[in-house]
Amino acid sequence: MTLDERVAAVDACRWITKPVPHAPYVTSLPWISHYGCQYVVHGDDITSDASGEDCYRFVKAAGRFLVVKRTPGISTTDLVGRMLLCTKGHFIKSLQSEIEDPLRGPDMLKRMKDYATDATGLQPGSQVWMWRASDQAQAQQPSDGGVFQKIVSGNGPRPGQPIIYVDGGFDIFSSGHIEFLKLVNEAEGGQAYIVAGVHDDEIINHWKGLNYPIMNIFERGLCVLQCKYVHAVIFGAPFAPSKPYLQTMPIGPVTAVYHGPTAFIPLDYDPYVDAKALGLLKQISDHSFKHVNAGEIMSRIIKGREAFEERQRRKGQKAVGEEAARLKELEEQQNAQS
Repeated sequence: MTLDERVAAVDACRWITKPVPHAPYVTSLPWISHYGCQYVVHGDDITSDASGEDCYRFVKAAGRFLVVKRTPGISTTDLVGRMLLCTKGHFIKSLQSEIEDPLRGPDMLKRMKDYATDATGLQPGSQVWMWRASDQAQAQQPSDGGVFQKIVSGNGPRPGQPIIYVDGGFDIFSSGHIEFLKLVNEAEGGQAYIVAGVHDDEIINHWKGLNYPIMNIFERGLCVLQCKYVHAVIFGAPFAPSKPYLQTMPIGPVTAVYHGPTAFIPLDYDPYVDAKALGLLKQISDHSFKHVNAGEIMSRIIKGREAFEERQRRKGQKAVGEEAARLKELEEQQNAQS
């Protein structure tokens, strides 16, 4: 992704106060002091520069470095591998079954709750729901029957606050999705309660083919959930939001349904016929990031495949050195303690 696209993604994160472009790869004390930062925080993996030295050696020496556990699961390297190898092993057939699994379920629920916190990261924020359709053929036809299941409790809309519904695959959640959500928020005067419906892997694969979606529904849902323009997420949302679905949403009656262009998906019917009949559908016009979607990003990756493979080869060699450095650092710490 370009710098502008990555800055847009960082800026939309609920827990970010200010994005700063053109940051140096090796973090210096004057740089963080200039922006009034007391600490530098990073994951528990070691990052080194082209010379193999620790990128955070200066702030570590000054006692201004903090470590957090690295986020598991969603890896750029893994995503690019899925694109190049056209794998489907990442698909989730039933998110409900995954959540109910005694081994995987508790961790998935914890991550949902963590991502659903407010801007402080400490208090409840967004609501999380799951739509369980009674008609499992909803990938081909609109489905009226189903039930809403609450997954994570959060803050509901204020009295009189307009409830806006948006839906989509949100695959490789990027600046195109973010700018759309931002424009929806602006169109409602910044006062709307935005509910995002995220489609199942099966539905997206039916319409887009190949190995789409590149991210499974759990990964895509977390990406949407961390966006500051979203107030509630519905996992497994129907591809065609029906009249009963829109009018019986437990969050409250929907006052508008927004959608952008769907040129990337060849449709043979209008999924928003009910929203139009209810007078709810509104369109978001073109914007500067309208071309940035999963297909665009995949085309970039394929064009740069040779360069990527060489980068991955060097990265593998670098990782070996970093792991050795990490083990050496742990050994020195243990020796110092003993």
